[in-house]
Amino acid sequence: MLRRRSEFFVFLDGMRAKPEEEQREEPPQSACEEYLQVLLQMKTTSSDQFDNLEKHTQWGIEYLDKYTKFVKERSEIEINYAKQIRNLSKKYQPKKNSREEEESKYSFCRAFLVTLNELNDYAGQHEVIAENLTSQIISELSRYLQDLKTERKTHFHDGRKAQQHIESSWKQLEACKRRFERDCKEADRAQQYFERMDADINVTKADVEKARQQAQMRHQMAADSKSEYSAHLQKFNQEQNEHYFTIIPNIFQKLQDMEEKRIERLGVCMKTYADVDRQVLPIVGKCLDGMTKGAESIEPKADSKQVVESYKSGFEPPGDVEFEDYGQAMKRTVSNTSLTNVKETKEKAGGKSKGKLWPFIKNKNKLSLKLGSGPEDFSHLPPEQRRKKLQGKLDELNKDIQKEMDQRDALTKMKDVYVKNPQMGDPTSVDPRLAEIAGSIERLQSEVQKFEGWLAEVEERMPSKSDTHRKSGLYETQNSTITPTTVNNNCAQDRESPDGSYTEEQNSETQVKAAVNPTSGTPEFDDEFDDEETLPTIGTCKALYPFEGHNEGTIAVAEGELLYVIEEDKGDGWTRVRRNEDQEGYVPTSYVEVFLETNAKGAMTYI
Repeated sequence: MLRRRSEFFVFLDGMRAKPEEEQREEPPQSACEEYLQVLLQMKTTSSDQFDNLEKHTQWGIEYLDKYTKFVKERSEIEINYAKQIRNLSKKYQPKKNSREEEESKYSFCRAFLVTLNELNDYAGQHEVIAENLTSQIISELSRYLQDLKTERKTHFHDGRKAQQHIESSWKQLEACKRRFERDCKEADRAQQYFERMDADINVTKADVEKARQQAQMRHQMAADSKSEYSAHLQKFNQEQNEHYFTIIPNIFQKLQDMEEKRIERLGVCMKTYADVDRQVLPIVGKCLDGMTKGAESIEPKADSKQVVESYKSGFEPPGDVEFEDYGQAMKRTVSNTSLTNVKETKEKAGGKSKGKLWPFIKNKNKLSLKLGSGPEDFSHLPPEQRRKKLQGKLDELNKDIQKEMDQRDALTKMKDVYVKNPQMGDPTSVDPRLAEIAGSIERLQSEVQKFEGWLAEVEERMPSKSDTHRKSGLYETQNSTITPTTVNNNCAQDRESPDGSYTEEQNSETQVKAAVNPTSGTPEFDDEFDDEETLPTIGTCKALYPFEGHNEGTIAVAEGELLYVIEEDKGDGWTRVRRNEDQEGYVPTSYVEVFLETNAKGAMTYI
């Protein structure tokens, strides 16, 4: 192509150098036509490359969009899977009823509950996968796709614009060339006509002069067309050189960079896709380890012992059936712990009913037990089960009493603070609540006495127990006030031994304390420490914030100060502390960090 272009340029230079008469000859049309064909081929080739690149880049964008849809569908699958796993875990979670609570005693039930909880956490990790896929891949690729489409459109628009410009220049060059060619032919014909007129002796001088002027005008027009054609040709060559060596290569380079960035971004997203799964593997492993530990914690022997404890009746085996003479009613040795009640025993003694061995006696109260309508004293249960139920009821009542007493102590302290500092509140405002709590304590006391009587009755009939009656010693005071110390001691009594038997041993230390202080009055919030004996320290505390302590009964502390704790917070928001032997008082509990001693905390009493 360059060789042909150089030949054409040589031809043009030769035309410029030839004398005027030689220029009348027609230029070699073959060289011009070959050059024009070369230019046309270059233009067609460039257009084809743009079409190919346009198709390829469009396919690349569609492929990136295809991968984005793939990740989106994977994210939706993870969300649906996590939802199904959560629903499955929720479906088999224990319900809030007595049956499920009873099952929680067994190790295999607890292991299954651990599996359900870990499965719920496992579902959460799949939700994390879906969330990370959406935020790190789908959202990023969606934005990048929009930018990529805009950039591609810009590059191809620039390419089409450059292509149109070079085509427009080419058309102008073609027009100039055809005009130059026409003017050259016209000049040649005018010159030939002038020569014929000049040689003809019959033609007048005026006609010859006219022909000569016409030939000169045509030659001038040809020279002007030549100059114009030469200028357009030079301009076109410059634009063509810039088009094929600068503009088009730059556009192709931008398209190549855009394609490489697209491929690189796709590779990064594929790596992120794998990393999203890899990030949750440690937590998934912990969930599976939790399931494994739950399965390994199953204890078959302990579960079987639990079954024995749950259904142990406490009945004494029946006695031997005596031999009697023919004709007399059969009778057996009736044990005091038989399933038959007193009325049935009397009927048997009177010969009105025929007795059965206790393992074969049907429990008529089973239906009422299932319906939850059993008697309050649990008399429908076997002795051992009845004893456990009564003991559990007593523990609940004692906890309720302790809670009510804590509220009463807090209200009493608040009332004393109001009495000494009227600006803080009205002391009479807490009286209704104190009266309500006192009535509640009295009611709970009567309930405790009632259930203790039933428990003593059951223990008296237990075959392995003596005839001694159980006495708590908790409510032997003359007034209706109960100290927290005796309540705690009562909770510590009547423990079951490992083999399921019942013991009536009492804490000797508790009995001594109850004997020393049989009638404790209502706790007082005494802000005067003159007549009190020094209380032992039960721990230490560190002041988190400064407290000025303007009110009576309080003590000022500085931030970071270390103090001794002599009475912990009873629910009123105040903790009693000591700085030295002479300085004691209350500080807000939220202002200090308390460190209680292990041995002192359990032995602490209320004053």
